[in-house]
Amino acid sequence: MKVLRFEDLVREGRIAGKRVFIRADLNVPQDDAGHITEDTRIRASVPCIRLALDAGAAVMVTSHLGRPTEGEFKPADSLAPVAKRLAELLGRPVELRSNWVGGVQVAPGQVVLLENCRLNKGEKKNDEALARKLAALCDVFVHDAFGTAHRAEASTYGIAAFAPVACAGPLLAAEIDAINTALAKPKRPLVAIVAGSKVSTKLSILEALAKNVDQLIVGGGIANTFMLAAGLPIGKSLAEPDLVPAAKAVIAAMQARGAAVPIPVDVVTGKRFAADAEATVKPAAEVAADDLILDIGPQTAAQLAAQLKAAGTIVWNGPMGVFEFEAFSHGTEVVARAIAASSAFSIAGGGDTLAAIAKYGIEKDVGYISTGGGAFLEVLEGKTLPAFEILGRRAA
Repeated sequence: MKVLRFEDLVREGRIAGKRVFIRADLNVPQDDAGHITEDTRIRASVPCIRLALDAGAAVMVTSHLGRPTEGEFKPADSLAPVAKRLAELLGRPVELRSNWVGGVQVAPGQVVLLENCRLNKGEKKNDEALARKLAALCDVFVHDAFGTAHRAEASTYGIAAFAPVACAGPLLAAEIDAINTALAKPKRPLVAIVAGSKVSTKLSILEALAKNVDQLIVGGGIANTFMLAAGLPIGKSLAEPDLVPAAKAVIAAMQARGAAVPIPVDVVTGKRFAADAEATVKPAAEVAADDLILDIGPQTAAQLAAQLKAAGTIVWNGPMGVFEFEAFSHGTEVVARAIAASSAFSIAGGGDTLAAIAKYGIEKDVGYISTGGGAFLEVLEGKTLPAFEILGRRAA
């Protein structure tokens, strides 16, 4: 995928004195008092901002925060805490500007933060008039917010259509490169792990991956539905019996290509969904009517670990069981550590996946960790993200 890259523009000396508008993802969690509780996204955005400042640009940064009502400002929607934290990280003042759509005064070497862009009327619907106003603020638009790449909004898509120059920031460019490595030109075997509570939420992903991957590992409630499709008992476990035909179709599609969906051979069950529930390991064929399957068993985990060790590329989305409960966390841990130990290029995404990576401390052993959430899932579905489409078009 060919896009113009901000780093290349800087390297070519095309940024000095220019007005640079950076769409970042600074949507960070806060407590009830408005204090930021986790600042990963802010820290991840700093390199792009520093790159622009060091190149002598007049820098504007904006982001969404939460889900505000357009045109109705509330203090809880303000980026003020973000401006404070950004200033600390940059080691320089970061002024927060409100009502900025009509014009922004910013000098070369200065950075300002533009108040929550989702407060602007027409933002979510990508209103053309708003998009043109945003584009008029800058000489160069930099999209550096992969978490919003699946949304065609005024500050993510419309501005890219009308700005004099539109390019990908280092974060977005890294996502493009990782996705290309994992899905467009993967080293084989390509193994995908898709786990979660429901097949229905990830059916299109499973169907898309079934056309490309060599092994499709399913986990969580999704695995229970596939176990039903394989004729195995699942007791009172979470599953979607009405989607058994869809699961069978995915299995058949994989088999037709000489690929496979590994079905658990053993599981860890409990009688209730609770952290202190007694965990029992049993063969998959011996699940009782009152059992809840809450994890894969050790034999299954070992088999999957062996497949992951032999993989060329691994795509990981979702834990294998209820890893928040210690007794039912071992399947996810074995798989996570196998991914970390594998020589394969690995890309991981999704909230629960990131939580598992953090829990087992394997951040440095995963090839690329995507923070995109919904955008990551849409890429797995085979969709072309709006941000990629418009940046590709502008680069043509």
